[in-house]
Amino acid sequence: MAQHVRDIMTGSPVTVEPQTSVTAVARLMRDQNIGAVLVTEDDRLRGLVSDRDLVVRALAEGGDPEQTTVAKACSEDLVTVSPDEDLDHAVELMREHSIRRIPVVDDGHPVGIVSLGDMAMERDPESALGDISAAKSNT
Repeated sequence: MAQHVRDIMTGSPVTVEPQTSVTAVARLMRDQNIGAVLVTEDDRLRGLVSDRDLVVRALAEGGDPEQTTVAKACSEDLVTVSPDEDLDHAVELMREHSIRRIPVVDDGHPVGIVSLGDMAMERDPESALGDISAAKSNT
C-alpha cells in the first residue's frame, strides 16, 4: 500500500513574512526547536529558510541580523509536493534535487513540511539518521 506525504509530514508549518528579521527567525527556530521556517506572503509560499541558510546567506555576509530580512536569506526556487503525493515520489525529488526538506502545499498554500529525518524515521527507524531524528533535542 502506497503511503502519502500527508502520512508523515509535519503539519501546520511555522511561517514568517519576507520582511521578518534574521534575528527574529533565528529566535523562532530556537524557541520552536526547528531547523526550517517557510516564508509566506499573503498565505502563499514564497520561500524556505533553514538554520544553515541563516548562517551562510545572512550572518556570514556580515550584515546586521536585526536589519537583514529573511527574504535575503531564503531559498526561493523551491521543490514542493502536495499532501496527496506518493511518498516514493517525494523521496525521488529529494534525491534528484539534493534537498533535505520539501514544503507541502495545497493549492499554493503551505500545509506542512516533510524532511529527510521524517523519511528516515518512517522508512528506516533503526538507521543512524532515523535514530538521531527520533531523539529528543539536546538544546
